[in-house]
Formats: sequence, structure tokens, C-alpha cells
Amino acid sequence: MSRKTEQLASTLQRALQEVIARGLNDPRITGLITITSVRISPDLREAVVMVSVLPEEKQELVVHGLKHAAPHIRREIGENIRSRQLPTLHFRLDESLKKQAAVIRAISQATTPSDPGPSPEVPPPSDT
Repeated sequence: MSRKTEQLASTLQRALQEVIARGLNDPRITGLITITSVRISPDLREAVVMVSVLPEEKQELVVHGLKHAAPHIRREIGENIRSRQLPTLHFRLDESLKKQAAVIRAISQATTPSDPGPSPEVPPPSDT
């Protein structure tokens, strides 16, 4: 990724987070929404926005709402970002955090010793 693309991705990520934090008038877009990354095509025309949503039950609904609101969000961002052309936004659910949590959970279960049952009584040392 070029320096210009990285700068635009970083700026877009901050601006998107601000717009979503202010709130949108769509009842589908609720919960804790985090922009995890923004990937921009080399020609700067398309941007894939990866989002994480809590609670998990609302993930699909929130992503659907964001996809529907993408033109409005793009217009809001365009007022704050100085760029000749703003990329088209494509929102996708970021599954990587869920996978990382599952791996960490599996590792912790594997490293935690299983319950061996009651420990045998060890007699106190004798004074002989």
C-alpha cells in the first residue's frame, strides 16, 4: 500500500468512527460498533470497511443497516475530508476478532490443568 493510500485509509477510519459515534437515524444501527480496518483499492475508488459489532445477535442487522446507509455516510464524511474523490464504501463484518477469541479460549483451556480430583493426604514429616 502506498503512503497516500495508507493516509486516506487512516483518515477514513477516524471519520467513519466519528460519524457512527454521533449516531445515524437507522434503528438497525445500534450497539457497540467499531471500525477495525479500512482497505482501499489501489485506484482509490473502493474502500472495504471492516466492522466489529457487539452484541453478536445484532451483527448481521447492523451490517445490513450500514450497507443501506453507505451513501449517506459517504456524504457526511465528504464534508470533513479534503479529497478529490472519495471511495465508495463497502461494509463487511470483521470475523477475525471472534476467531482470535476462540483461539485464545482454546489455548487457555489446553494450558489449564484439568481437575485431578481430591489430592491425597500427605503425612506430616516425622521428627526422627
